[in-house]
Amino acid sequence: MTLEDATARHLAFLRAEKGASPHTISAYATDFSRFLAFASETYAIEDLERVSRELMISFQQAEATRGVGARTQARRLSSLRGLFRHALEEKWLDQNPLADIRQPRQPRKLPRILSTEDVEAMLEACARTPTPFRDLAILEVLYGGGLRVSEAISLTLDRLHLPQKALRVVGKGDRERMVPLGQPACQAMERYLEGERSKLLRKGRRDEVFLSPRGSGLTRQAVFALIRRLAARAGLDEAPSPHDLRHAFATHLVEHGADLRAVQTLLGHANISTTEVYTHVSRSHLSRMHEAHHPRERENFGAGRGKKE
Repeated sequence: MTLEDATARHLAFLRAEKGASPHTISAYATDFSRFLAFASETYAIEDLERVSRELMISFQQAEATRGVGARTQARRLSSLRGLFRHALEEKWLDQNPLADIRQPRQPRKLPRILSTEDVEAMLEACARTPTPFRDLAILEVLYGGGLRVSEAISLTLDRLHLPQKALRVVGKGDRERMVPLGQPACQAMERYLEGERSKLLRKGRRDEVFLSPRGSGLTRQAVFALIRRLAARAGLDEAPSPHDLRHAFATHLVEHGADLRAVQTLLGHANISTTEVYTHVSRSHLSRMHEAHHPRERENFGAGRGKKE
């Protein structure tokens, strides 16, 4: 079997059997394409059976030489591990060429955190856009609910439970979770649904909650562009991404005393260690907490100690 056939079958398997999203399939296809090009151009290897441990080490070294970051290298190796594991199960391969090759060590990258003032300025900037109610509703869902951008654009009308102040969200791996919404977010959604959305819809019917000016569902790229425009209108020095609003949602919850396990559930994380990275608490907040609560920082701590009656 050729490598091209094996990767095509594996992608079809991920799509049909594992329910992988189009975004995930696209990322895997890019990883496989890079590996297939390297194997063919460097070693003239096009058959799956000829893939060896030495080829995988050489690929890893070539990626590092090209300046590919550790995070991208790790993702590509993870994609290839899945491919070879599937190949073993289907008896396309006799042994796994990645069996004893370690993932490159990744630096623990802390997310950029928007301040509450930054978020507030972006929320206010929505009033100055051509679609103010829609844009405010999107921002409220990303920050007020901590949704991923893919979850926000795939949100459908039947998953809205505004009287209960909640959304039913389908996240990674098709895992469903109920996400509570605060009153400002619910009000923003109601204003958008009652007026602006019907104008965007024009004709026919769409299940997606958030629509473009053409009446179709919003894309990831459109949301990224919207967040950049709002940041510019708000006067932010650096444009955040939609995911930065998710980081801010989690961090601000933790800063105000939310339990990490509860935040994990709200974010839809399978592993608590992922939540620990997303909910990085700023040093300044830790300093304020220390100053406010540690007995050595309190006024008159030990006052009168050592005095004789």
